[in-house]
Amino acid sequence: MCCWTLVLVALLPALVLLDTGTRFGTALAVQCVVVLHTGGALVRVLTAPSVRLVAFGFWLFAYVWLGLAPLAMLATDTYPLDYRTGEPTAVAAVALTELGLLAHSAGAVLAARRAGGGPAVLKRLLSRRLAPVPVLLLCGLSLLLAVTVVPWQQGGVEAFFTSRQALRQSGAEEDSARALWVWAVAVPAFWALLALLHLPRRASGDRLLRGVRWALLPALVALNVIVNNPISRPRFWAGTVLLVLLFSWRRCAGPRAFRVAAAAVTAGVLFVFPYSDYFRYDEREAVRVLTLTEQFSTTMDYDAFQQMQTGIDYAADHGFSPSAALGPALFMVPRSLWPGKPQTTGIELAHYAGYDFSNLSAPLWIETYLWGGAPCVAAAFCLLGMAGRRMDDLRDRARDGQVTLAVLLVPAFAFYQIILLRGSLMAIVGPLLLLLAVPLLITTRAVTRSSPPRAPARPPAAGHAPIPGHRRHP
Repeated sequence: MCCWTLVLVALLPALVLLDTGTRFGTALAVQCVVVLHTGGALVRVLTAPSVRLVAFGFWLFAYVWLGLAPLAMLATDTYPLDYRTGEPTAVAAVALTELGLLAHSAGAVLAARRAGGGPAVLKRLLSRRLAPVPVLLLCGLSLLLAVTVVPWQQGGVEAFFTSRQALRQSGAEEDSARALWVWAVAVPAFWALLALLHLPRRASGDRLLRGVRWALLPALVALNVIVNNPISRPRFWAGTVLLVLLFSWRRCAGPRAFRVAAAAVTAGVLFVFPYSDYFRYDEREAVRVLTLTEQFSTTMDYDAFQQMQTGIDYAADHGFSPSAALGPALFMVPRSLWPGKPQTTGIELAHYAGYDFSNLSAPLWIETYLWGGAPCVAAAFCLLGMAGRRMDDLRDRARDGQVTLAVLLVPAFAFYQIILLRGSLMAIVGPLLLLLAVPLLITTRAVTRSSPPRAPARPPAAGHAPIPGHRRHP
């Protein structure tokens, strides 16, 4: 704990602040509090005696994207985008960040105090077990969809190994229907492979199942290499697939293995992630190594804090819009049937700032703030903290037993949560729905064994009633 505290709370922030001349101000002072909060919480997760995957995903994002990155921007007054705000807006954005963090921590504490209670629906959901026949049907459906959809893209299979730009030019990302079809292949293919790897093995009597498993496994590995590789798919999604495969492995289920793997993931997010977009474009430039401060303040991967400032100015000019919350909930309704359908928040903020591009983030903090202000942010993050802690507790109890949905779904939500927190919400709610719905189709309700009824107590034989005041001897 001391080593992690020294690195995350002292060393890395000092490297950011001392890299260039620091511009001190109120926003920077409050941001130091955010860094202490997020760094301390991440240290606690990395050194806890239990495995808390959902908490790890949340605090990793908060520490890097809303802790260190804003610290570098405020210290150098350098931002990745052109839009600029004043000191009051920067202070409001930092305060809004801390409000969400405090609400999340409070929700986790409330859920921990109710460890024996909690929603029974979530417990029943995460206790579901894999069913062999639905898993095999999903494997067959994934391969059938791949044969149908992948050749439909311009360039075929080769487009998935060129770049995201090539896939976009094939129409898979610009055309919403084609993009949805690609996700409809990628998510089931991921779940089919994960379920096939964790399908319970019987000691005897399942030769046919073993044969089908070994026949399908190479095909599903190849399919996931095509549709879920980090070359043509978003880095956050490709990382989610790899991390779920890692952390659902039984050898990574214990606290010691989790600490080692989580430490490697943290180092990778800090030092490798900024260079992982090498295959994003067809024309690739030479990799230029940047300092942490340059990475956080100049690359668009860390636009979350600046987008929060833009959103606060947007709310000051246009007010709050509670109806915008219906957009993610009813994302499948086409705009032809709903002319007033809310725009994706990242695109709306890009238009407000006057950008020519719209592929920007909209963190959950500013999404919920635009719905109803600070109370909406506090309520949303309190519920998120409660749900995350409950999911972590249920998975920690199930890791030494049989393979249940908690062992698979909790890691999937934990790391896809980073995409959820980064936003925009309406842009990712479709893949999120697929990610949560598909495992329900391949699992069955766990059978609870009821204890056998007790035999009625035999009445004492006549003439042998115990005498009061005397002990009966065997």
